[in-house]
Amino acid sequence: MLRELSIENLAVIEKATAHFGGSFNVFTGETGAGKSILIGGINAILGQRTNKDIVRTGEKKAVITALFDELPAAVSQKLEELGFAADDELLLSREIFADGKSGARINGRPATAAMLKEIGSMLVDVHGQHENRILMSNDNQRDILDNYGGISESLEPYKEKFREFAKISKRLKALQEERNTRELKIEHLSGIVKELSALNLEKGEGDKLEEELARVQNNAKIQSAVWGAYNALCAEDSAAVNDLLQTAAESLSSVEDVEPKAKSLGERISALLPEVNDIADELFSLTSDDYEEREAEISDRVSALKHAKRRYNMEADELVDYLEQCKSELAELSGADDEIDELTERRHELGEEVKTLADNISELRKNAAEKLSEEICEQLKFLDMPNVKIIFAINPDKITINGRDSVEMLISANAGEEPKPLNKIASGGELSRIMLAIKSVLADSDDIPTLIFDEVDAGISGRAAQKVGVKLYETARKRQVLCITHLAQIASKADVHLLIEKQSDGERTFTHITELDREGRKRELARIIDGSGESESALAAAEEMLQNREK
Repeated sequence: MLRELSIENLAVIEKATAHFGGSFNVFTGETGAGKSILIGGINAILGQRTNKDIVRTGEKKAVITALFDELPAAVSQKLEELGFAADDELLLSREIFADGKSGARINGRPATAAMLKEIGSMLVDVHGQHENRILMSNDNQRDILDNYGGISESLEPYKEKFREFAKISKRLKALQEERNTRELKIEHLSGIVKELSALNLEKGEGDKLEEELARVQNNAKIQSAVWGAYNALCAEDSAAVNDLLQTAAESLSSVEDVEPKAKSLGERISALLPEVNDIADELFSLTSDDYEEREAEISDRVSALKHAKRRYNMEADELVDYLEQCKSELAELSGADDEIDELTERRHELGEEVKTLADNISELRKNAAEKLSEEICEQLKFLDMPNVKIIFAINPDKITINGRDSVEMLISANAGEEPKPLNKIASGGELSRIMLAIKSVLADSDDIPTLIFDEVDAGISGRAAQKVGVKLYETARKRQVLCITHLAQIASKADVHLLIEKQSDGERTFTHITELDREGRKRELARIIDGSGESESALAAAEEMLQNREK
């Protein structure tokens, strides 16, 4: 719970420290004394957004620190998750600089405002006067019901399934909308794949085709040269080179007995014969009688390749890559119908699961609604609204991330009246008491140790104010309560009474926080009663209030 709050240079507060008891603490003071600034400081500690304008004029920064003890186990666990030591005490601090920057610390170590907010939400529940408007929203009314019934835990698996359902639905809708465009693209890509596949082209083949075409176009000349060379080497006449070499070798062999060099020269000539015959064989392999058919084939391929290069403005190797890209896109697009079928089936399965989970949540809400209504009405009877009837109307609606229910709080403030929407007919005073009743009921279902009420007495007086004071006192038996009030009936019930005063030295204004003793409390209560605190009747009334409190 919150044990100590220190504030420096926050608006009119130059330096102030407040110490709190573990039960019912109240703040009172003249309008404009700085009570709202105090709440602003607490909100800053809880990680809420701040404004540089709240820094005291002429100062570089404002500093707010808060000391907590008796930490719930969940807070200690969260601190460890965030990397901070979980000791018996917790010190949160916030610095707001005049240049707009801010800083935060947890137990003296640097932290972020988000960390303060995460920890603060587990330590303090602040209910400001403006928060009565929370009850005006049907979504907030649903959240109140869910918090009471512990339904938030059941919502998590539902939300996970719903998000998956929504994701698949979005993808399926996109694929279905793209179907017509996809079919046109498939037709276009199929034409490209057919045309480029007909080229039967491989990487590096473009230049080779050009070379081969040049060769077959000059085939007649090539064949004439090849046959001429072949006939010169091995034709069946005496002029063939291989026959002449054979004759020369034989001639030298006949005189090798009388001429020593004849043998070696003959052997050299004989060694040439295998090479000549090998060359002749290769020349024969180059001869062809189908060059005209081959020329037509190569010419057609080269012509088709040139056409494709011009059409797609690509080189031959780029066309090979482009063909593979088009094949890949075509395969993906062709598989889209399969994906549609799969997604449609999965969407149907998820839809059934989501519907089942939503139905279960609806049942939980209906069961919780009846009990919550009874408990709130019981609290309101005590708060001087004996004939009030609160109903949580739960009606089926379209399925959303929060289930399939429309939740609306209905109220009948007087016997015999039909329940009507709370956000249309409840007065300010009724809203204050209804919210207090809700907080009192929910206090039993959460473990937040500190509740802060900022002017929960708005719109009430007399007997109702007396009852609100008693209810706050009772709530403070279970957890720490801090309350800012303008009503003596509420202030008199406090265990600790803090006075917020504004003073001026003629040049600057200062706000002080003082814990009142019994005599101080009596005078402050008298001031609240008659405005001055000096009349005997007001002092007597204040004394009576304190005596009743002490009984």
